[in-house]
Amino acid sequence: MSSIGIIGAGQIGSAFARILARAGIKATIANSRGPESLAGLVRELGPTITAGTREQAASAEIVLVAVNWSKLPLALAGLPDWAGRIVIDANNPIEAPLFKPAELNGRSSSEIVAGLVPGARLVKAFNHLLAAMLEGDPQAEGGRRVLFLSGNDAGAKAEVASLIDKLGYFGIDLGALAVGARLAQFPGGPLPTLNLVKF
Repeated sequence: MSSIGIIGAGQIGSAFARILARAGIKATIANSRGPESLAGLVRELGPTITAGTREQAASAEIVLVAVNWSKLPLALAGLPDWAGRIVIDANNPIEAPLFKPAELNGRSSSEIVAGLVPGARLVKAFNHLLAAMLEGDPQAEGGRRVLFLSGNDAGAKAEVASLIDKLGYFGIDLGALAVGARLAQFPGGPLPTLNLVKF
C-alpha cells in the first residue's frame, strides 16, 4: 500500500482522513497551523492517522490536497520536487462564506493546481460530494457510492481507483483532466453534489 499524506484539515481533508481511518489505512495529515493544532482530530481518528508538517505529508507517495482555493499557492509553495508522485486534487475553485466562484480565465481548476505541483501526476477526485456525504457509509443505500476521478496519467488513475475501491466506493473514470475535471468541478460542472450509487 502506498503511503498517503493529506495537506489541508478542513472539511474535505478531515473527511478523507476519517474514511482512511475507518478502513485502517495509515496517513499523515497537515495544515497551516502545525501538528499540535491537529491533536484533537488525530485523537478522535485513532492510531492510523498521525499529524505532521506540510513537508511530511507532501513526502508521501499519494498526497491529497484540500485547501481553501485562495490559500493553495501558499500551501504548496516551497515543497520538495514531486518527482512523479501522485497528487489527488480535491479542491474546488470557490470559498465560503460568499461562495463566489474564482476567476479561472478559461482553465479548469485542476490545470491551475497542476501548475502548483510541477512534476506530480495529478488526479482529480474526492471533490464532488459534500464532506458529510463523503465520510458517510459508502454502502448505506445498498450499493456503492460513486466517486469520480480524472487525470492524464493512466498509472496514477489506476492507483487512485484502487484506493477508492479499497475504501468501499465505486470509482468512475471521467477521462483526461481537460474533460473530466470540468465535469466534476464545482461550480460549473454537472456532476458535483450528485449522490450516485452503483448497484
